[in-house]
Amino acid sequence: MSTSSMNDQATIFQRPIELLQNLIRFNTTNPPGNEGECIGYINHLLTGAGVETTLLARDPARPNLIARLKGRGNVPPLLLEGHVDVVTTENQTWQYPPFEGRLENGCVWGRGALDMKGGVAMMLAAFLRAKAEGLVPPGDVILAILVDEEAGSDYGARYLVEKHAERFKGVHYALSEAGGLTHYFGRKKFYLIRVAERQRGRIKLHIRGLGGHSGATYMRGGVMAKLARILQRLDQHRWPVHVMPVTRQMIEAAASNLSFPSNLILRLLLNPRCTDLVLKFLGNRGQPIEPLLHNTVNATIIRGGENFNVLPSEVLVELDARILPGCSLEEFMAELRQAIGNDVEAEIQQFDECSGAVNMGLFDILSDVLHEADPSGETIPLLMSTTSDARFFSKLGIQTYGFTPMNLPPNLSFTQLCHGPNERIPADAITFGTAAIYKVLQLFRE
Repeated sequence: MSTSSMNDQATIFQRPIELLQNLIRFNTTNPPGNEGECIGYINHLLTGAGVETTLLARDPARPNLIARLKGRGNVPPLLLEGHVDVVTTENQTWQYPPFEGRLENGCVWGRGALDMKGGVAMMLAAFLRAKAEGLVPPGDVILAILVDEEAGSDYGARYLVEKHAERFKGVHYALSEAGGLTHYFGRKKFYLIRVAERQRGRIKLHIRGLGGHSGATYMRGGVMAKLARILQRLDQHRWPVHVMPVTRQMIEAAASNLSFPSNLILRLLLNPRCTDLVLKFLGNRGQPIEPLLHNTVNATIIRGGENFNVLPSEVLVELDARILPGCSLEEFMAELRQAIGNDVEAEIQQFDECSGAVNMGLFDILSDVLHEADPSGETIPLLMSTTSDARFFSKLGIQTYGFTPMNLPPNLSFTQLCHGPNERIPADAITFGTAAIYKVLQLFRE
């Protein structure tokens, strides 16, 4: 490597946009992941800056990276964690190649720009800057770059928590993805800091009935008809309203910053007798809020039948269940029974439980950092409708905050672009988020 190239690598923390472009150019589509080269690049940057790193892997081809910046020891360590695997681009039409990392029209385009190589670039740049400038933070800073988040985390966060929990000893707080993002209610600008997320369940339904007849025989009430009825029930079922404490806190905080009638409409969402009526009134505008007030289930995989001319006697349906924090598995299964009836076997294949309790101890600092960076925005806590690696770190007592700040314009929606075609992030948002995370490294406390 030439001297100029080495210098470029040594100062790349000053160019987080370029860093993101480099990360996007590694095709880490999961499955299969193939994160090894991307992790190797990050490892090269860190070791080149004099940072000691550790690679931990369930599969040697898919290593996780952990690095540590020593602090003053006045407070517990702070964890920065992010993943480098991305979802597929298959069957999507892109304006620019999804793994080119092109900077065009003020945005960096590519798979992972938002989820979550953009966030990884922010964390890595802030961490490298702290090392280069000799920052001694209040406590140690642990940087964990993970694999396999998009496909269940068996090779990433789950593996580290189950096999290497000692690496996170003493950590109370973590910063991760999907938070510090802008959202607009009318003309009012908010930064949503994720403090909780829904639990994830995987349920398999065994639908059984008469079968084995020739496909030429006309039969009513067979397994396929039963399948159709169950899918229709799931589609039409109105799930009970649950106003969890974190959701109440979020909606009340938003309402307190809005004027009439918007504030009244939001507060009516907190009355279970009015919730569904208000959501119906809001139409598309209410879609992001609906899963924060209900458990949800979607059928994602159906298997049945072996021969073209034989009616099956059993069909298997896999359900993706997302369950509000604080709602028990028993409560959820009782709700599911109301939707599907009692004549179907429901097998619980996986349930990633997380507590409904939220530790807001770091929230004010994160809020202050964003207020200082952008006084025009108000901060509110967010319950995220999806799941992340935070559910595994919660088992170690770690409170994760979604904090990869992005000052996004009103016409650019994180939720619409994330995982979709033409995923992109404004270059200014990367600079904004990097500076905010660095500020947190200077200020975090217990």
